[in-house]
Amino acid sequence: MFTRRDGKPWEPEYLVSINGETCIGCGRCFKVCGRDVMHLKGLNEDGELIDFDPEDDEDDEEFERKIMVIVNAGNCIGCTACARVCPKNCQTHTPAGELEAA
Repeated sequence: MFTRRDGKPWEPEYLVSINGETCIGCGRCFKVCGRDVMHLKGLNEDGELIDFDPEDDEDDEEFERKIMVIVNAGNCIGCTACARVCPKNCQTHTPAGELEAA
């Protein structure tokens, strides 16, 4: 357990999963996270994740939709900023104390 500047207790809640069925790939979580925890990927018709260049419009034909995926889980600091901006509530966070016990 940690404390905030004002002395109140605070426990980080780390991002542990993103529901690919619910995620709409809007990128809001990516924009608020400065830790490179997530990346946008394409999902093809077979349900496979594929890399793409967001700047290249021609790549749009190779996938059905975009979703956010966790690529560097260890970079997460548990601030939950990503969850606060997610319009679909598709992220799961776990308190640090519960992860240590696992």
